[in-house]
Amino acid sequence: MTTEPILVVGAGPTGLTTACVLLDLGVPCRVVDRRPGPGTAPKGLTLWSGALECLNRLGVAEKIAGTALPLTGASYWSKGRRIAHVRFGGLKGTAFPGPLCVPQPVTEQALHARLTELGGSVEWGTEATAVTVNRGGSADSATVTLSSADGGEETVTVPWLVAADGTRSLVRESIGIPFEGRTFARTFLMGDGHLEGAPPEAEAQYHITPDGVLLIVPQADAHRVFLDIEPDGRTGPPSQELLQRFLDERGPGGLRMRGTWWTSRFQVQARLAARFREGPVLLAGDAAHAHSPAGGQGLNTGVQDGYDLGWKLASVVRGCDPVLLDSYEAERRPASVRAVANGDQQTRMWLLRHPVARLLRNTVMRVLSATGLLERKAIPLLAQLDLDHSGSPAVAASDAVAGVPRTLKPGRRAPDAALTPVRGTAATALHDHLAAGRHTLLVCGAGTAGEAAVRAAQAVRERGVGDMAQVLWIQPADAAVAQVPHEADELIVAREQGRTLGAAGSPWVAYVRPDGVVAARSAPAGLDALLARLPSREPLTAPVPSLRP
Repeated sequence: MTTEPILVVGAGPTGLTTACVLLDLGVPCRVVDRRPGPGTAPKGLTLWSGALECLNRLGVAEKIAGTALPLTGASYWSKGRRIAHVRFGGLKGTAFPGPLCVPQPVTEQALHARLTELGGSVEWGTEATAVTVNRGGSADSATVTLSSADGGEETVTVPWLVAADGTRSLVRESIGIPFEGRTFARTFLMGDGHLEGAPPEAEAQYHITPDGVLLIVPQADAHRVFLDIEPDGRTGPPSQELLQRFLDERGPGGLRMRGTWWTSRFQVQARLAARFREGPVLLAGDAAHAHSPAGGQGLNTGVQDGYDLGWKLASVVRGCDPVLLDSYEAERRPASVRAVANGDQQTRMWLLRHPVARLLRNTVMRVLSATGLLERKAIPLLAQLDLDHSGSPAVAASDAVAGVPRTLKPGRRAPDAALTPVRGTAATALHDHLAAGRHTLLVCGAGTAGEAAVRAAQAVRERGVGDMAQVLWIQPADAAVAQVPHEADELIVAREQGRTLGAAGSPWVAYVRPDGVVAARSAPAGLDALLARLPSREPLTAPVPSLRP
């Protein structure tokens, strides 16, 4: 067995996110990648709110945002006329109300830097060439053959294997998981460069023509051009001249592309792995799903896969019930199905050729845009903040609990609430506390709530998991200063502003997962059932200071 309990194959955004979460939660891992070094191709371009919240928990979102361009909207054009418009930036209840446009290498660099700060590293030029799942015995495991660029070969056996090795995943193919779906019959071209004559608005433009689509996306210091053509038998990247030709044919006119530094020719796929897990092997990112570039869902879904898998694996290694990992596929596959279907639908809409179908599409888009329905429906789909995990095995179904607000729903993101810090924190909002990415016990109210909060904090200390679990006692606004015993010194105390959480009513407790999802709630008398959801083993790595204030 290798010394690390987890091997991560692939160091793109998904693999790096997984590894950073593991190390941040005190679990070592080994990361390998067949590439000679970090990626330089700016494939993924847009980060939406759900992925940005994951990156924020790792302390890298602010760094990424510093070089990004906030997109203000998207417009859809046909025959030179705008038929629909969607505004970005209006999402409520999140620190990231709109998408950011940033090349994928920037995200990878930020994650790689954080991995290094956490004590991790990537073994570049190291490829997984064979994988075997070992069943039986005291526990399942995976045996992996690793080949290095210098010709060396190594065979390791690990308790857990994360496959984040892309759409052509060797791991997925080795263990026989089908990759189901289709490849579009069109060839797609893409290029990044300077676009003279482009409008100043930070708005994506979709020019939908009878011959194909032309998408123009602004970046902080450049533009991306994306389009489809009939397959021409060529395989190399397109020239700037070819991209310019389609700009002239399909665009609004007056645009000149210069200084192109990256172009690509590729096929678009819409595929899903038949399952995301085979015993100790778990698929994530492009190894589990392949998307159309429409809406920028591939990168975002992969980052969220990596975060979800990271905290669940870390929790199981540190003593949580292994059944927790059953929720990975139960939660992430439906989210991936939705994201793939969304991109597939957009792409098919672009590629409509029949005049009647095009007229119907344009008419529907005009109506949806004019009524605001397009914006209300499309943005939550793309942001991926509205996922419903209420049917997950990692969420406890419960009837209404006295005092618990209706907005605190099992399987949903916890609502934000304004708070006044009292003890152990400077944060002024519930989401700021949850952005630490820790198992969190919320104890709300006065009276018996205080006793439950102290007992919960003592339990966290006794288990030695204070690095990955926290207890937040939310008091009524007019509460007296509470005395906290030494045994519960880590207890965080804040007072509610307003009535979002109902701290002035009947006391209640809730367990919120590291991803901010409410997983259980009860009266204070049910605290033991919530404590049972916390990890119970000390960290396997030395704690590293958080990047968050």
